Amino acid sequence: MQSPRLNHSRLNHLLGYAVARARVLTQKAFFEQVGEPLGLRPVDFTVLMLLAESRQVTQRMLVQGLDIPPPHLTLIIRRLMENGWVSREISPTDRRAQVLQLTEAGLALAEQAHQASLASETALRERYSPAEWAMLMELLQRCNPVAPSQAPAPGRPKPESAPRGQERSDLGAQASKGKPT
Repeated sequence: MQSPRLNHSRLNHLLGYAVARARVLTQKAFFEQVGEPLGLRPVDFTVLMLLAESRQVTQRMLVQGLDIPPPHLTLIIRRLMENGWVSREISPTDRRAQVLQLTEAGLALAEQAHQASLASETALRERYSPAEWAMLMELLQRCNPVAPSQAPAPGRPKPESAPRGQERSDLGAQASKGKPT
């Protein structure tokens, strides 16, 4: 006799449900490959990756980009600073502002975490062709109007990163493209 199965038919049409189900797999892989070995929470990883690739980052930018309450971000930044991964400096372009940047230890951890994150999704990526994966990522990125994709479209080269300490001139233009057309 076959045991009864759950019927998901009343949920399968919901994007939120599909994303939540996918999140279970991605979170499990993250914690096994990145979180537990490196002592990072998903939000810590996210902040490290954003600081590794962005210049002149303020806490306000992170609050807006991650859509989290300022007090919550303050606690996250404090934890990253206590671990020696992030420092706060006066902005060279606006002496009234403070910018966040990775320390040398933070840069090393960010690179290690990035490599581990790539490995953590290998099994998931194997379920899709490269074209399917690119389409999945593009469609999911359209759901988030706050943080437009920085990834190049399939077949286009990735833009070169600016040298450390210099702002990328295309950041403002990319941010203004965040609204779907």
